Amino acid sequence: MRKLGSLLFIMVLASAALLSGCGSSSKSSGEKSTGSSSKQTVKIGISSWIGFAPMYLAEEKGFFKKHGVNVKLQTIQSASDRRTAMAANRIQGFMTTVDTHVMTAAANIPVQQVLALDTSSGGDGIVAKKEIKSIKDLKGKKVALDTSGGASYFWFMYMLDQNGMKLSDVNVVNMSAGDAGAAFVGKKVDAAVTWQPWLTKATKTSFGHVLLSSDKTPGLIVDSLGLRTDFIKKNPKLVQGIVDAWFEAIDYAEKNPDDADKIMADKMGQTVDEFKAGKPDVTFYDKAGNRKYFGTKENDGLIWDVTNKAADFWLQEGLIKKKPSTKDMINNKFVNN
Repeated sequence: MRKLGSLLFIMVLASAALLSGCGSSSKSSGEKSTGSSSKQTVKIGISSWIGFAPMYLAEEKGFFKKHGVNVKLQTIQSASDRRTAMAANRIQGFMTTVDTHVMTAAANIPVQQVLALDTSSGGDGIVAKKEIKSIKDLKGKKVALDTSGGASYFWFMYMLDQNGMKLSDVNVVNMSAGDAGAAFVGKKVDAAVTWQPWLTKATKTSFGHVLLSSDKTPGLIVDSLGLRTDFIKKNPKLVQGIVDAWFEAIDYAEKNPDDADKIMADKMGQTVDEFKAGKPDVTFYDKAGNRKYFGTKENDGLIWDVTNKAADFWLQEGLIKKKPSTKDMINNKFVNN
């Protein structure tokens, strides 16, 4: 659900352009809706991804109101639909992967990441034949990969870059992550960039293993909260309230796991057992984790490199037309307060 198709992205660019064209007629109403009053309703786009679940907990336990902000979580499953809604100011921000926020900025929709939510901790990975023992061993091999954009694609390109390789060094077979896993288990490719349950299924074959999983690369596949830049400038107190409410939700979940899991599972339409089964695949970012990930004025955190690399990769692959400014996309003020 966190994937973006190239065709869909082009459609979003077109819709964003249309929206910007009618900006003059809607600006006044948009500005009125972004006043600094704590009574203002801040609408945030969300989907049923486990990494976003603590936002539901903050809502249910009243943490948003406690910190002076009235938040309405608006369910919009598609990241591209969330982007379009934010461009029209129907929502003031949304949650998605860092690399996807890069696409938003590239579509001339000013956005700043203000909070890291979660990182993949083993839910994504590369499965390969046992004789392939390193990323460099993938050179010239047939690798199943979803090249339409998204977290897994970005992660794989990042790992190639870290090993001095390019996408052209491997023989890419374009298919969805689920199909990629099935193709590997069916012995149709040498390796596949996929996710659970295909990582586990690969280990149960006589010929495959997990070459690398996301638990070894924390901070690369990360979801963050991105808000409209104009909203942030006009409403710093509300933004701080959202960030502080998230931190309180994470703290509450750690101290009261049974109650928290029940609330989050219910909000996501799952049983408690189903919700707990997915928890090991993600790590939620608390205040300390955010401060490390965002860094300070003196020392940049990993989010700066991830955002910059995503912009480079998407431009290189033709998924965006221009490279947005990394500096304009990251605001570490709120996590460091």
